[in-house]
Amino acid sequence: MGNSYAGQLKSARFEEALHNSIEASLRCSSVVPRPIFSQLYLDPDQPPFLPEDVKPKVEELDKELVHRYSQNGNLDFSTNQTVNEMEDEEEDEDMSDSSSPPIPYSQKPAPEGSCTTDGFCQAGKDLRLVSLCMEQIDIPAGFLLVGAKSPNLPEHILVCAVDKRFLPDDHGKNALLGFSGNCIGCGERGFRYFTEFSNHINLKLTTQPKKQKHLKYYLVRSSQGVLSKGPLICWKECRSRQSSAASLSAKPNPSVSPSTTPEGGSANGYKSGFTQTDVANGNANGGRNNALSSTVSRPTPHSTSPSPGCAAGDQASMSSSGPPKKRHRGWSPGSPVPPPGLAVPVPTIRPSTRTEPLLSVPVPQSMLTGILQPQPIPAGETVIVPENLLNNSGVRPVILIGYGTLPYFYGNVGDIVVSPLLVNCYKIPQLENKDLELLGLSSSQLLSVENMILLTIQYLVQLGPDQIPLREEFEQIMLKAMQEFTLRERSLQMSAPCISVSPGQLPWLARLIASVSRDLVHVVVTQNSLAEGISETLRSLNEMKNQQKLPDYVVAICASKIRGNEFCVVVLVTTSEFLKEISYELITGKVSFLASHFKNTSLGDDLDKLLEKMLQQRGESVIIPFNGDVSECVSSQEAIAMVSTQEPDLDVDTFQIYQPQLTVARKLLSQVCAIADSGNQSLDLGHFSKVDFIVIVPRSEVLVQQTLQRIRQSGVLVDLGLEENGTAYQRAEKYVVRLDNEIQTKFEVFMRRVKQNPYTLFVLVHDNAHVDLTSAISSSLSHGEPNHGLADRVINCREVLEAFNLLVLQVSSFPYALQTQQSRISSCNEVHWIQSDTVDDAASEDKLYFGLNEYSKSLQWGVTSPLLRCDETFEKMVNTLLERYPRLHSMVIRCYLLIQQYSQALMALTTMASLRDHSTPETLSIMDDLITSPGKDKNGCGHMLVIRVPSVQLAMLAKERLQEVRDKLGLQYRFEILLGNPASELTVAKHFVTRLKAWRGNEQDDWIPRTYQDLEGLPCIVILTGKDPLGETFPRSLKYCDLRLIDSSYLTRTALEQEVGLACCYVSKEAIRGPIVALDLSEKEQEKANGSENDSDELLIDLDRPQSNSSAVTGTSGSLADNGVSSSSAADKSQKQAPSLNFQAVAHSSVDEGTYSSFTARESLKQECDSLGNQMASSTTPKLSSVSAVSQPFQWPAQSAKDSKALRAALPRIVILSKAAYCLLSSQKNGNLPSSSSLLPHADVSWLSSLRPLLHKDMSSEEQSQFYRQWTAARQHHADFSNQAEASGARNFHPRRLLLTGPPQVGKTGSYLQFLRILFRMLIRLLEVDVYDEEEINADHTENSEITQSSNDHWPDIEIFSKISFDLSVHDPKYRNISPVYTEQLSRVKQETRKETKSEEPKKRETVSMMLTKYAAYNTFHHCEQCHQYMDINPAAQVSDSTLHAFTFSSSMLGEEVQLHFIIPKSKENHFVFSKQGKHLESMRLPLVSDKNLNAVKSPIFTPSSGRHEHGLLNLYHAMEGISHLHLLVVKEYEMPLYRKYWPNHIMLVLPGMFNNAGVGAARFLIKELSYHNLELERNRLEELGVKRQCVWPFIVVMDDSCVLWNMHSLHEQSSQSLEPGGFSKNVSLKSVLQHIEATPKIVHYAILGVQKWNSKLNTRKAKAPFSRCHVRDFILLNIDLTQNVQYDLNRYFCEDVDFNLRTNSSGLLICRFNNFSVMKKHIQVGGQKDFVVKPKIMVSDSVAPIMPLQYVCAPDSEHTLLAAPSQFLLEKFLQHATYKLFPKAIHNFKNPVLAIDCYLNIGLEVAICYISSRPHSVNVNCEGVFFSGLLLYLCDSFVGADLLKRFRFLKGATLCVICQDRSSLRQTIVRLELEDEWQFRLRDEFQTANSSDDEPLYFLTGRHI
Repeated sequence: MGNSYAGQLKSARFEEALHNSIEASLRCSSVVPRPIFSQLYLDPDQPPFLPEDVKPKVEELDKELVHRYSQNGNLDFSTNQTVNEMEDEEEDEDMSDSSSPPIPYSQKPAPEGSCTTDGFCQAGKDLRLVSLCMEQIDIPAGFLLVGAKSPNLPEHILVCAVDKRFLPDDHGKNALLGFSGNCIGCGERGFRYFTEFSNHINLKLTTQPKKQKHLKYYLVRSSQGVLSKGPLICWKECRSRQSSAASLSAKPNPSVSPSTTPEGGSANGYKSGFTQTDVANGNANGGRNNALSSTVSRPTPHSTSPSPGCAAGDQASMSSSGPPKKRHRGWSPGSPVPPPGLAVPVPTIRPSTRTEPLLSVPVPQSMLTGILQPQPIPAGETVIVPENLLNNSGVRPVILIGYGTLPYFYGNVGDIVVSPLLVNCYKIPQLENKDLELLGLSSSQLLSVENMILLTIQYLVQLGPDQIPLREEFEQIMLKAMQEFTLRERSLQMSAPCISVSPGQLPWLARLIASVSRDLVHVVVTQNSLAEGISETLRSLNEMKNQQKLPDYVVAICASKIRGNEFCVVVLVTTSEFLKEISYELITGKVSFLASHFKNTSLGDDLDKLLEKMLQQRGESVIIPFNGDVSECVSSQEAIAMVSTQEPDLDVDTFQIYQPQLTVARKLLSQVCAIADSGNQSLDLGHFSKVDFIVIVPRSEVLVQQTLQRIRQSGVLVDLGLEENGTAYQRAEKYVVRLDNEIQTKFEVFMRRVKQNPYTLFVLVHDNAHVDLTSAISSSLSHGEPNHGLADRVINCREVLEAFNLLVLQVSSFPYALQTQQSRISSCNEVHWIQSDTVDDAASEDKLYFGLNEYSKSLQWGVTSPLLRCDETFEKMVNTLLERYPRLHSMVIRCYLLIQQYSQALMALTTMASLRDHSTPETLSIMDDLITSPGKDKNGCGHMLVIRVPSVQLAMLAKERLQEVRDKLGLQYRFEILLGNPASELTVAKHFVTRLKAWRGNEQDDWIPRTYQDLEGLPCIVILTGKDPLGETFPRSLKYCDLRLIDSSYLTRTALEQEVGLACCYVSKEAIRGPIVALDLSEKEQEKANGSENDSDELLIDLDRPQSNSSAVTGTSGSLADNGVSSSSAADKSQKQAPSLNFQAVAHSSVDEGTYSSFTARESLKQECDSLGNQMASSTTPKLSSVSAVSQPFQWPAQSAKDSKALRAALPRIVILSKAAYCLLSSQKNGNLPSSSSLLPHADVSWLSSLRPLLHKDMSSEEQSQFYRQWTAARQHHADFSNQAEASGARNFHPRRLLLTGPPQVGKTGSYLQFLRILFRMLIRLLEVDVYDEEEINADHTENSEITQSSNDHWPDIEIFSKISFDLSVHDPKYRNISPVYTEQLSRVKQETRKETKSEEPKKRETVSMMLTKYAAYNTFHHCEQCHQYMDINPAAQVSDSTLHAFTFSSSMLGEEVQLHFIIPKSKENHFVFSKQGKHLESMRLPLVSDKNLNAVKSPIFTPSSGRHEHGLLNLYHAMEGISHLHLLVVKEYEMPLYRKYWPNHIMLVLPGMFNNAGVGAARFLIKELSYHNLELERNRLEELGVKRQCVWPFIVVMDDSCVLWNMHSLHEQSSQSLEPGGFSKNVSLKSVLQHIEATPKIVHYAILGVQKWNSKLNTRKAKAPFSRCHVRDFILLNIDLTQNVQYDLNRYFCEDVDFNLRTNSSGLLICRFNNFSVMKKHIQVGGQKDFVVKPKIMVSDSVAPIMPLQYVCAPDSEHTLLAAPSQFLLEKFLQHATYKLFPKAIHNFKNPVLAIDCYLNIGLEVAICYISSRPHSVNVNCEGVFFSGLLLYLCDSFVGADLLKRFRFLKGATLCVICQDRSSLRQTIVRLELEDEWQFRLRDEFQTANSSDDEPLYFLTGRHI
C-alpha cells in the first residue's frame, strides 16, 4: 500500500495485523473482517484507497457505494465524503462541507459512576494541557506525549502518552497499525485500542475513533520547562497511499516545511492537486467540480472530445468528478470510478471539465471551464498510446468507459477518443419502491458487475456490422435482464446472488459469448489492471498487418482478485467517429487530398476537362428550359425569353383555417380560460379589452418571411384592430422578431408597449421554441455563438415573468426539451394537436396529415418505390472512403461523395451515358425526374429536391460545384440551384423569377420569392444548410428530400425527427396506399375531434357566428367571418382560384358551420364568456357547396401534361436517408414506436435514471410529455436548469405560459393566429352582455289618456299625475303568455286575432349583445383594481369577519313571529344600530326625507337571488359609481354558504328554513314586512332624538339580480331636418337613476316608482308621455309606509308582481313609471325562479315519463301518484294549463272575462281576468253590464261576502273555481258565501293538488252557474 515496512520485524507486523483483525471483528457486528494475510501482503497495484481501520467485504462496500451515489443521482465522490473523511483532510472540525450526514457512531456507555466531563478522564483527572503544562509527567521509555483534540473542547488539547512505534516518523512513514497508550491523568496503562482509549479520556466522538484524526500534535517542553503544543504529527504522508490513482505522489513536496503550514492547511505540506482544482474553480466545497460549459472543453489540440453522439450518452460523467482525497469508505475495488475526461500528453494533466449537476447539493456554479491541473500519477495505471496508431491501423479507437477506474492515457492521445456513452448504464440508481414496482423489479441491486460485463458482450455481439451501440437500447437490455432476475428470484424464492457469476467463471463465460461473433468481438482478460488490457489492444492494433481483419469491439476485463472486476470496451468500428464532435474546423484546409480524389470521375477521367470539353461542344446554345427533351438546344437569348403560354394550375396554398386548426385554437382558448378561472389570480381576463402580440422565431430569414406572409394573409392584424386595412401589409413586420442581435432593442420596444397598455392582453408567441435552449448565463460564459441564449434572455427575463398582461405561448413540434423535471410550463398548460380519427374524418377532410409515424408505417405498404429509402450503394462507397481517409470527418466524405454522385448523374443523363453505372440508382432516378419533368410540361413546372447539408461551408461548396456542372452542361435554364441558408434571403436567378411571376399572374413588378412556398412549381435543387431545419414550409412541388448526410451523429430524437420533419405535409387521401385504417393517424393522441370540442367549447362563446344582430351594437364584430378568418384579407382571388379554397369559401362552407353551429349549451363557468350561450346563431350567409380540392387520379403532376388543368394530388415526399437514420426509423416494423423515440429526446437534457420504462407505441403526446417530465432533467447549460423545484417539492411553473405542440408542418401557425382572433373575440364577449330586446306587448289595449305632462318635465307633477288612469294591461314581454287583465278596451278587441295555438314550448326570447359600460352591474367573474375591495374580503381576514345576527318581528299576515338572520361583514356594521352591549341587532339605519347627500343614495337596495351565486349581477360598485350605498342580498337558507363564499363583503338577509322551497313571492313579502317593521323601529329611535315620524325615509329599492345597465332617453328637438321622430339614449349609472327618482317632489305620496324595460325600438318610437301610470317590475322603489296594508302574496311562484301592482292600484295608490329611464336585463341561463322538476314523491324506477301539468291535481283520497313539489306551485302550473277544463266559456271571449276577487292568477292566455278588490273604498274597473264567464275565488278572506258576489252577473253555464287551504275551510267558504244558491256542485268536482297530506295540499271545488 505504498508504505515501506523495511526494517521492521515480520513478526511485529503479523502481531499488529492480528490485533487489527480482532479489533475489527469486535467493532463490526455485520462485516466479516478480511483475512490477515490479505492485509499484510497486498499487491502493489492494488487501488491505493483500501480502508485501514476497518476492512469490510467488497460486497458490503459495493452496497454502500451504490447507496451513496444513488442518493445524489451520480457518483461524485468529491462531494459525498462522510464527515470523518472530510475532516481527515481539513484540519478543523468544520462539518459544513460535507453533503452527506455523518455516519452515526454509537459509543459504549461510560461505566457506572465514572466521570464524563469533557477534558477529564473517566477517573475524574484533568487532562487539559493548560492544567498540566507546568506538571512533571513521567512516561515509560519508548512513549511520547501527544495532544489529542476533543470535538467538544476545540480550544483545549488533551495530553496523552502514546507508544512511538504506533506514530509515524518524520517522513510520515513506519507507523505500526494499532495503538498503545497510557492515561497520564489517572495513570492507567496498556490501552491497546484507540477506541477504548478515546472512551477513557471522554473524547465523546460522533464518528469512528481514529488515531490519525484525533492525535494531532507532539507536545514539547520549552526551555522554561513549560509543556506546549509542538509540531503536527504528520499522518498525511501515510495517507498518500490512499489517494486515488489520479492524485498519487511518490514523495512529499519538500518545498513546504511542516512548521510553516497553518493549522487549517494541509499537514506536512502535501496537498493533493485535486484540492487545488477546487480552489481554482472558485469552489470551497471540497472538490465539487462544476465548471459550466455547453460542450466538453477541449483545452489542447491533442485532446479529443465527445461528440453530440456522446451527448446522447452522458457527457457529464465524462469528466471525473475527481479522485477521492483519502481513503474513502465508498470506494471499493470495482467501484465505478468516474473516469478522467480527457487524455493529454505528459506531463499528465487532468482538466476538470463539467460534471453532471448534483441535484441534491446546491453548488456554487463556477464558470471556469477546463482548468488544467497537474496531477501525480502511479506508473501501473497508465497507458501509452502508440505513435502513428491511426495511420497504421486506419481506425481511431473509441474507449467506452465501463465499470472501474479508467487508466490515464498519454503519448499520442489525439488518436483515441474516450467516451462516456454507456457509463451511466452501469451505475444502477437506487429507485423508490413505487418506481421499482412500475418497472417490475424487487430491488435495483440485481446485477453484479460480472452480469453487466456479460450483458455488454452479448449486446455487442448482436449489433450488426453497421450498427452503433445506443445507450437507450442497452439500458432496455439491462432493464429486461433485471426483470428476468426478479421473476426468477420470485419463483425460486431465493436471493439474487444465487444467479450471479463468480469472478472465476467470468473470463471463460465472456470468451464463450464472444466466440459466436465471427471474430467481431474480442475479449482481453488481465489480472492486474485495465491499463494492461487496453495497452495490449492498442499495441496489437498498431502492429496489425493490413490484410488482417479488425474486430469491431474489444472488451478489456480486469479480473483482479483484489480489485474485483473492472472493464471497458474499445470500439474499432470505423463508424466509431459518431462519437466525435462534428467539427467544422476540420473542413478548412485539411480536405485537399479528398478534393483531389474527387477530381476524377469514377471512370478515371478528369472531371473539369470533361466539362470544359462538353461546354465547347455545346457552344453558345443551352438545353431548352422546358417543353422539350434534354437533347434539344436553343440559344441562351431564346431560353431567357421563353415564358409559359398558359397559366398553370399551381396549387398555391392560400391561407385558410381548417377544422383541426379551429379545434386546437379553441383548446388554447379553453386553457387560457382555465388559467383565468384557476383562482390563483395570475390572469384576469375581465381586465382586458384588446389583444396584441409578437411572434419570436429562430434566426431564419425564410421563416421570418413565411410567418409575415401568414400574418398578412390571415388578416389577423385588422381583425384585432391593431392596424388599418391599408397599412397592415407594411406594418406586419413589427410583429415578427428574429432571435438575432437586434432582438434586444425590438424586444425592449415591445415590453414598453406591454407596460404602457395594462388593458391590453399581449401574447408572446415563441415559435419553434425548442431551437435555442441555451441558458443566457452559460452562453455568455462559454463564449459560444453570440446568438446562443437569446431566447432565454427574452422568454425568461423577469419583466416577462412578472407582466400580468402578458401570456407566453411556446410553440414547438419537438417539445421534448421543454418537458423536463425543471420545465417552466405546467403540464396542464400544454395543448396537444388533435389527431383526427381517420375513419371518422377521412370523409370530411380532403387532405390528411402525413407525418413521421406515417412515414415509418409506409414501410409496411409493400410498394415498389417506398417513401423512405436507404441508399445502400452510397453507404458502401462511404465506408470504403472512410477506411481510405480515416482522419477525415465522415460528414466531409459524405458531402464530397454526394456532390460527385449528383455531378455524374447530371453528366450521365445529358452527355456521358457511360457514367450511368457509376451513379447510385437513387441519385440517378432523382436527377432524371428533376431534369425531364420540366421538359414534359408546357409551362416549365417541375419538382423540388432538398439536399440537407448541415455544414454551411460544405453547403456552399456543394452549391458552387453543382452549379458549375449544371452550367457547363447547359442546364442553367432548366432548373435552379439555391442555397437555403437560414442567415440569408433566397436568391433566385432573374429568368426563374420572371417565370414564377408569369405563373402567379397578378404579382407586382418588384415581387421576388421570399419563402420556399413561393417557389411552387419551380424545378430546383435547394441545398438546405444550418444546424437544424427551422420549421420552414416547402411547396407542394417538393418531391425528394435527400438526407444522406444526416448520419449517426444525429443521435437525439429532436435532431433526427427535425430532419425527417422536412418531408411531413398534408397529402391527398388517394395518395395513401393500402387500407386507410392501416394509417392510424391517431397514434399520437387518441382524442377524437368531437371529444376535444367538448372540452374547448365549454366556452360557448359565439366566436364563430356571424354578427347577425349585434353588429349594430359592437362596431368591431362585423368583420369576423364565419370561421373567424377575416374577410378583409380575402382578396379578389375568389374568381380566379376556385379550386384553392379561399377564405370565403371556407368561411361559408360546411367546414365550420356544420360542426359548430349546433352546440348545445352546457352550464359551465366559462359560459359567462358568452351570454348568448345556447343560442349560438347558425350562419346567416348562404352555404356555398364545399369546394373539393382533390378529385383526380393518383399521379405526380409531371405525368399530367395532357390535362394540366386537373388539380394535382398532393403526394407524400420521398425521403432518402443514411443507413443509421433508416435503421432507427424502420424499426417500426416490429411494432414499437420508431425507435427514434426511445433516443435521448434532446442534447440539452439527460436521462434521470438508466432504469426507466420504455416509451411505448400507443403513448399519446400527453403521455409522452408526462414520461419526459418524470425521467429527464435539464443539463447545466439548458435555460430551464435554474428552475429547480422549491424545497417543498413544488415546481416553479410560470402561470401564464402555454405550450402548443403538434407534429411538424401540421398547421400550428394558422392555429395560433386563429387563437389570437378568438381570444380577442372572447375579450369583447366578456365586455359584452346579452340583454333582452323585446318590444312591449298589448300595445293595442292601452287606454289613451287625454291628460299628459310636458315631455320636458324631469319629475311627475302629482296633481296632473293622479288624474291619469291606471293602465291595467301588462306590457312586459316576459308576460306574453299570461292571461290579459280585463279592461273596457280589451272587450273591444276582436277575439279571432288571439286564436293562437295552445301555448307550446315557450318561445325563445330575443336578445341582443351590448357592450358593457363603466356603469354596469357585474357578477363574480369581474375583477378590477377599483372594486376588488368591494368584492373581496381582505385575504388575511377570513370569512368569520362577518357576524350573524337574528332579527325577530311578528307578522300579522303569517300570524306568528318571524326570525330572519342577517350576516353583516365588519365593514358594513355602520349601517346598523346595535344595543348598548353591542351584541344585539336593533335596527337598520334609515336616512331622512330631507337628507341631501350627493355621495349616497337613500334607499336600501334589496336583491332577492337564488341559484346565481356566481352569475347574479350583485356587484353594484361600478353601477353606483363607488359611492356609499346599502345593498342586501336576500337568499334562501340552504344557499347561504355559497353566496357567502362568493360575496363575502355583502350583507346577507337569510330567509327562514321554512321558505327554502318557496317562490319569489315569499322573498318579496318578507322584504316588505321586514322593511316596515324596521321603519317603525327607526321612527321610534329617531323620535327620541327629536325627529318627526314622517321625516324618516320610507322607500326601499327591490331589484332583480339580472339588471345590468341603465339608460336615459331624451327626445330630439324636433327640427325640419329630422324626418323621423326619435331621440337618443345614453348609458347612465344606477346611482344617477336612483338619485333622480329620489329627488321626485312629494315623493312620499307615491306608492311605487319604477322605470321601463329597455328595447332597441325605444328611441325610434314616436314620443310618448314622460311618465306612465302602469305596471312596473324588475326594478322598483317601494314606499313601505303607504303600502303597509298591501301585501305580496307570499305563496306565489308566478306573476307575484302583477298581482301586487293590481292590489296597490285598487287601494287607490299611485304607481309611476319614469319613461325617460330604462333598465337592461341580462339573459342569465342559470338560476333565477326556474320551474321545479316535478317528480313522484316515491320513485319506483329511475326512468319515469314526464308528468304533465294536468296530472298535478287529483281527486281527494284517490290512488293517484303523489308528487314531490309544493302545493302552490302545482296549483299555479295546473291553472295555467287547465283553461279549457275549468273555464270553457271564457276561451277567446274577452267580452265575458273570468271574475277574480282579490287575486290575479294566470289561467292561460286565452282567458281574460277581471280583477276586483273586495276592500271597501277600493278602485275597481267598471264592469257594469258585463256578464262573467267564470268566477275564481282564491284563499278569500272575510272581506269577501255573499252580498259582494251578488253584485255580479254570470253567463248561464259559467264555471266556478273555489280554492282553499284545506277541505273544511272549503266547505265553510261555500256555506258562508251562499254559493249553493246559484252554483251547482257535484261530488266528483272536488280536487286537491297531488301532494301527500304532510305537504299540505290545496283543495278546490268546481261548479256550474245555474
